[in-house]
Amino acid sequence: MVVGGSPNVSDFFPVLTSLDLQGVRRKLKHHDKLFRHVFEEQIDCRIENRKEGSIACNDLLDVLLDTQLGAKEQEHRQALLSIFGDLFVAGTDTSSNTVEWAMAELLQNPVTMATLNYELASVVGPEREMEESDISQLPYLQAVVKETLRLHPPVPFRLPRRAQETVVFGNYLIPEGAKLLVNVWAISRDETTWPDPLKFRPERFLERDIDFKGRDFELIPFGAGRRICPGMPLAYRMVHLMLGSLLHRFEWQLPEEEAKNGLDMSEKFGVTLAMAQHLKAIAIPIPGLHIK
Repeated sequence: MVVGGSPNVSDFFPVLTSLDLQGVRRKLKHHDKLFRHVFEEQIDCRIENRKEGSIACNDLLDVLLDTQLGAKEQEHRQALLSIFGDLFVAGTDTSSNTVEWAMAELLQNPVTMATLNYELASVVGPEREMEESDISQLPYLQAVVKETLRLHPPVPFRLPRRAQETVVFGNYLIPEGAKLLVNVWAISRDETTWPDPLKFRPERFLERDIDFKGRDFELIPFGAGRRICPGMPLAYRMVHLMLGSLLHRFEWQLPEEEAKNGLDMSEKFGVTLAMAQHLKAIAIPIPGLHIK
């Protein structure tokens, strides 16, 4: 993510692309080779286990291995490697970064955290784990996630697009072949749309019927239209479950130094929006829980 998101002079001067002046292409090829090696080891291990009659894991890899459907082995392997590469790149930093940003914002806003903790205690209770079916009954948790995605969109410039033909948009002429980046980060902090835009205030989403599923263009952390992120439904469930479970099971507080000096909320430039300094927090098990 860091290499892929680093500024590349070739993006601005295409004539220099073949020179790879900053070594970005070389670094990406190196990382791609490492990833493919790891993925191929897993695929080979699973195929060998199948030959030995081991019990199926019934996971995504098993499903994909079952769908070869007469395709040539090498072609099928390349398809598997591409799928797992997409899943790894798109589904790791994005969700984990969102949860980290949410926890950082909550630790800086104890009243907001207390409100969310009360909702979790009321809906989930002390006798069981939080489940996916609980999400719809937790409107304040949903508002916290939306507010986190507004202030800290996982991919701040989305993926680049290319104009298929020359277009006039407002006062701008976009020539055919031009690369386009949507600044989701800026849209989400536009004060003409969001009052007090830099303040973490989940209540704004309880007061307005707005969602991040591509319908409301003032909040598009996953994009919109036909090219909306296909992993959005999974990310939606993962982020709510991870964040809700962390708060349901533990009380959280900052270490002494961070509590005294405040959190460093600066951002790290890249394809995904990460904290420049990873969050440090102390988890204290909540007394009185009787989860089996």
